[in-house]
Amino acid sequence: MGKYTIKDIARECGVGVSTVSRAINNHPDINPQTKQLILDKISERQYIPNNSARNLKKTETNTIAVLIKGIANPIFHQMIDIIQSEILSKDYAFILKKVGFDEDETVVASEIIREQKIKGIVFLGGIFTHTEERLKELTVPYVLSTIAPNTSIDGNIYSAISVDDVAESCRMTEYLIENGHKRIAMLQAKKEDLGVGYLRLKGYQQAFKNHNIPMKRNLIIYSDSKSDGDLFSMENGYKLAKKLIASHKDFTAIFAISDRMAIGAIKALTEEGIRVPQDISVVGFDGLDIARYYIPSITTVKQPVEDMARETIYQLFRLIKGSGVNKHMVFEGTIVEGESTRAIKKRGS
Repeated sequence: MGKYTIKDIARECGVGVSTVSRAINNHPDINPQTKQLILDKISERQYIPNNSARNLKKTETNTIAVLIKGIANPIFHQMIDIIQSEILSKDYAFILKKVGFDEDETVVASEIIREQKIKGIVFLGGIFTHTEERLKELTVPYVLSTIAPNTSIDGNIYSAISVDDVAESCRMTEYLIENGHKRIAMLQAKKEDLGVGYLRLKGYQQAFKNHNIPMKRNLIIYSDSKSDGDLFSMENGYKLAKKLIASHKDFTAIFAISDRMAIGAIKALTEEGIRVPQDISVVGFDGLDIARYYIPSITTVKQPVEDMARETIYQLFRLIKGSGVNKHMVFEGTIVEGESTRAIKKRGS
């Protein structure tokens, strides 16, 4: 029994050794039925993987790991399809790893680097709270995608692909202001958020400054600081809009920091007999397909996700080949007008 090897498991299951290794290491890129077959065989044979088996050299060493934080976001689904296609077209393998909201992506990345023969990493989503020391510990090229650069860290040590959340949020708020809205509520993430929510809040604030309009802080509705999970969901947008309505504050428009939150907000408004856009205008951010087909269709900032996904892989492979330095690429969004907003007569603040 002690001589029973990983090769025996592979032969009896009719798969390659690398497939057995992926099953042992609980990798996502394996058919669930195949994985269960292998695990059942391991149990039957009482095979105990040793360190050499767990760190087995795979025949396919050209592998890119994609670490995703916020997998529920439909934008990432679109990007993953493109990223995977681009990686496979270059004859590289693709590993997708979900990172929990409370996990540090750089720690997960370091573990994958130790356990796998990977050539590069894509960090997709999340918040840039990584320290310079952590980033310097990563021994393979990597790109931060949909993650705004952190100006407090040396920009030469990492590549980043993003939209300018501050500028795009400012532009969307100004769109509402130019349509006569001055009392604009914002549905936000947690007050302590340092990521997308914080950046879009800065843009919202800047728009009021640009137009010399006093900003009403009581119209910024934050998510519960104890909330876990996806704060950009329809459910959270619904809850925050209900909270806003119950406060009886005076507002003419809602800026939800994601399209999904905007959809949830519209449902809450409709349940209270408030018409969109006749009574209240609603805008979102992201440019999801569902925003176009929802009733009413939602005015939103559309992110160029296809271009961002392709640029992410282009920059990563440029680094893998050693043919360039780290770059920060900032893409422009586009305001897509829907049926969820209307212009109103300008009136006092």
